[in-house]
Order: sequence, then C-alpha cells, then structure tokens
Amino acid sequence: MLIFLSVLLMGGYFHYLWKAEAALGTPWVPDPGAQLFAQRSLPPPAEEASIASYALPLSTKGRDIVDTHGRRFKLSSVNWYGASDELFIPGGLDVQHRSVIAQSIRMLGFNSVRLPYADEMVMLNPHILPHLLTANPDLVGMRALDIFEACVTALTDAGIAVIVNNHITTATWCCGADPCDAGWANDHLGPLCRVSQSEEDWIQHWETIMERFVDNPRVIGADLRNEVRGVWGTMPWDRWATAAEKAGNRLLKMKRDWLIIVGGTESGNDLTGAAQRPVKLDVDNRLVYSAHVYAWSGWGSSEGRYSKRSYASFIRAMRSNWAYLVEGNVAPVWVGEFGAPHHPSNGDANYWGNLLRFLKAIDADFGYWAINPRKPKDNAPESYSLVEDNWITPILDYRMRDMTELIAGDGREDIGDL
Repeated sequence: MLIFLSVLLMGGYFHYLWKAEAALGTPWVPDPGAQLFAQRSLPPPAEEASIASYALPLSTKGRDIVDTHGRRFKLSSVNWYGASDELFIPGGLDVQHRSVIAQSIRMLGFNSVRLPYADEMVMLNPHILPHLLTANPDLVGMRALDIFEACVTALTDAGIAVIVNNHITTATWCCGADPCDAGWANDHLGPLCRVSQSEEDWIQHWETIMERFVDNPRVIGADLRNEVRGVWGTMPWDRWATAAEKAGNRLLKMKRDWLIIVGGTESGNDLTGAAQRPVKLDVDNRLVYSAHVYAWSGWGSSEGRYSKRSYASFIRAMRSNWAYLVEGNVAPVWVGEFGAPHHPSNGDANYWGNLLRFLKAIDADFGYWAINPRKPKDNAPESYSLVEDNWITPILDYRMRDMTELIAGDGREDIGDL
C-alpha cells in the first residue's frame, strides 16, 4: 500500500509539473494596450537623447553614466550582431546600406549599439565575399576589420554611441556548452579547441580592434566578454574580475576615456561577487557592470526559470544578482542582453512583463537583443528581431511598446520590499 501511495503521489506531482510547463508554452494573446500600440506610428526619437547632444567623454557617478557636465547618459541600446558569427560581418549589409541600418536603429529610439565581434574575426581578418555586401558596394574587396570599422563609423555619424563587445572566441552563434568558448582564454584545453587563444592573445585582439577607434569619441566603451561561464557555470568571480582588470587597464592606457564594461558570471546573470570583490581599474569612474536576463535564466535554482516566476520572486533574484549595485548607488549596471519573440508564449510574456516592469521602476540602462531580422548562418529568421526583413519597417508590438516607455524614462520608482 505504501509503495502504491508513493507511486500515486509521484505520478500526481509529475503530472502537475507537466501541466505547468504546458501552460507556459501556450501562445500569449496580446493585451489591448499592445494591440493599440501596434496601430499607431512610432514616436520620433528624442534628439536630446542622442550622443551628439552630450559633452564627452563619459564617466560614471554612482549608479549613472554621466557626461562632463554631470548629465546622465542612459544607455538605451540594441545589439547588432553578425561579426561574431560565421560570416564575420554585422548582419544586413546585403540588404541595406549601413547608414540606412544606423538610421533605422535611431528611428526606433535607441541611442547606442552593442556591436559584438569574435576573436576568430580578428585572427583571420578575411576578405568578405561580395554577395554579402550587395547593398554596400563601396565595401567590396575589404577585409572584415575594415567593414567592422565602417559600420561603427556609420553608427557614430548617425548620432549613435557604440560599445564594442568581445562576444565569443570561435565565430559562431553563442552560447552553448562548448568549453572552448566558455571564457576569454582556452589555451589550457590544448587541441580540443579549433580556435585557441591565451589571455594575452585576447587582450591583444582587443587592442587591435580598439586602436581603430581611439579618435572616434562616440565609441564610448568596451564590453570585455560575453557571458563568461566556465564549464557548466564553474567560473570563479575572482578569476574573471582579475582578468577584466588586466584587459581594462590595458585599454585605458590606449584611451582613458573609455568605459570598461564587465559582465557577470553564470552566463552574465550573476554579479553577486562584485559586492565583496569589486573590479578596480587604474582610472577612476570608468567601470560599468553588465547583466544578461532571459526567460530561461534562473534555471537550476529552487524557484526555477524566470519564465515561470512571480514578480516578487523575480525581483528578489534581480536584487540578489545585480540590482543591489543600482539601488545602492554603487555602480552602473547595463542590462546588456534581454529579449523575447514577436509571438511569445505565456512563459515568455510573463518573463517580459516582470523584467520590463522592474527595468522601468529603476530606470535601467539596457541593451535589447537584437535588431537583426535574420541570423547569419543559413539566413534563418530571428524571432527576437525589431524590424522586418528590409531592415527598415519596425515591428510594433508589445516589446517596442514597453521599450518606448523605458527609453522615455518617466522616473525611478520606489518599489520597496517584495
């Protein structure tokens, strides 16, 4: 009888879990506010938010990034990827001129772009095939680094600040379980890695990239490494912080004005180590931390993935992981990656609603992933895109509604203890 009851209870428990997971995966029906937003034109971008209206260079003051007059520059960013993937160049150059893509980004209201690259791109610096540059014929015949620079220049000419991001070692979609790309150096793994680099190689690649932008004041910073995690989340914070200091200080010797951005461990989610062991740079007021938050983040914890959490549970995780730095006025934290699909499930919508509610409440610096309507490999559709395949037409849905409100920044809210 006892065995029978145990089996019955276990069966009921697993049935409950199955039903809960199934509910998370059902399609979400847009709320009336999202439906109304989709019927209206996007408001014009605020000119005063453009980097062109700020007195450079930027620095940090408490939780904020500020210009030389102490005016806050809120990072309202979007990711433009591709140079970190197999084709070695930012996406869309076969569809629109880079200046048109820059204007599309600006018209969406963003004032800054996170532009990822792969170390393999720097190592090989290959000539790019002409068919990938159909809309940019002046770039035909150029190498990857020259095209990367041309895209940066197009962005900064459009009044958009640029943060360069070292995304991955091997040029491919990030980030899986491959130990060769789980950190900034992989030479200890020997022949296991097709693309191998030491810590010194990593820093030298940074210097190669950034020397091109020393004289471009709107290239405001370096996001040192994407989603450091180690093998199955085993990266110690102290090891990463020490490497980040070494790389950051080398870059600051090239130009002391750059912001040095240091992401959390555990795939960018965890900045708890910064409380007891903060990153210290040779130049004061240049450090910005970064966190990544996705629906699947939080897996393995007792309360589960963020897609299934209540708002109170979600806030507790954010405050524990990174928001204590913002709410305590300790240092800026840029939520440099988050995103959701155009057609979300209930779990996606729950995560998005909780995250955007919290980001608005603390008036957070942010970077949406991503602008691209297509992934480089196999030209697969990008469900997180904010524009149609023409790189011009905005997708006006629940995501742009919330980000438009976040960009406007109606003020910080005291949300108390939840």
